[in-house]
Amino acid sequence: MAKEIQYSGCTISEDPCICFEQLSKKEQKFLDENTVKIKYKKGEIICKQGSYASHIMSVESGLVKVYIDDGINSLVLKMIPEGSLLGLSSVNEEYTTFQYSATSYIDTVVNQINIVAFRKLLNKNPGFAKSVIDILNAKSVQINSRFFCLTHKQSYGRLADIILCLADRVFKKREFDLPLSRKDLAELSTMSAETVIRMLKKFKEDDLIVMDGKKLKIVDYDRLKRISETG
Repeated sequence: MAKEIQYSGCTISEDPCICFEQLSKKEQKFLDENTVKIKYKKGEIICKQGSYASHIMSVESGLVKVYIDDGINSLVLKMIPEGSLLGLSSVNEEYTTFQYSATSYIDTVVNQINIVAFRKLLNKNPGFAKSVIDILNAKSVQINSRFFCLTHKQSYGRLADIILCLADRVFKKREFDLPLSRKDLAELSTMSAETVIRMLKKFKEDDLIVMDGKKLKIVDYDRLKRISETG
């Protein structure tokens, strides 16, 4: 019997940089020699859609918003937590520019890897190349699932997705300081900030969550999960 497809609406990328474990000590040294560490304050632009891509990025710490825009409208593709890669589409030499923009949700540290050096490692190390391809495939599946959920889930399901993703994939606990503003949550769920505020109030009234300023606690994880799954 064919396995039923499960669409996860999680907006947070879950593709840890395990590809670097495939490198030899010599290759790791070569990578380190071609990497610089950059610190970004909250809200700073990390890369700009359409600009030349001279590097691949790995997020050492922080949280990053990845989005596309046409100068008028924008669409958030995903959030990138620490331990994930940015700019992998540019390893293809046909894509010499960044295909999206990225900004920091909170103070963030990014390692910039010279793209020529990165490509050299891909060509020399088959295990490293396969691991990078696996990450690219996982990113593609995530984006497809997210778009499916954005177009088929009701607003309550989309907001539940975001809260659960933050708990499960970023903080890995059910009580945390919410790093996103109501406007950020609205962008991620393709809703208005007013709608998000109203739904958060409803979640609190239904004893799904407790909020005190920036602190958020999931009170009824199972019920919130059902809302996420059923939309």
